[in-house]
Amino acid sequence: MLLFLFSLICFMVLLAFWQSAMAAREVANRAARGACERDHAQLLDGTVAFQRLRLARDTSGRMTFRRTYVFDYSDDGESRRQGFVILLGRRLEVVGLGPTLVSSSQ
Repeated sequence: MLLFLFSLICFMVLLAFWQSAMAAREVANRAARGACERDHAQLLDGTVAFQRLRLARDTSGRMTFRRTYVFDYSDDGESRRQGFVILLGRRLEVVGLGPTLVSSSQ
């Protein structure tokens, strides 16, 4: 019985983490699309790719995840450049296109 409860708790924690990751990825996708639209660039591959996960404190001091996503875009139709999105929890922290910072919450 104890093993069953432990397994159930582990499953619930993994499910919550997965749901949080999918919600964060959707925020990152919207941010990447918005940055490309504002800069008149084309988002290549249509999505972001997960790059890094770290623990960090949010503005209220609580521990949360800082997630970094990367995406490819083209600003001239020929070249392929890499942009990035950084989220703190589910809140957008920074979006960048190449060396150009597009959006920052700071």
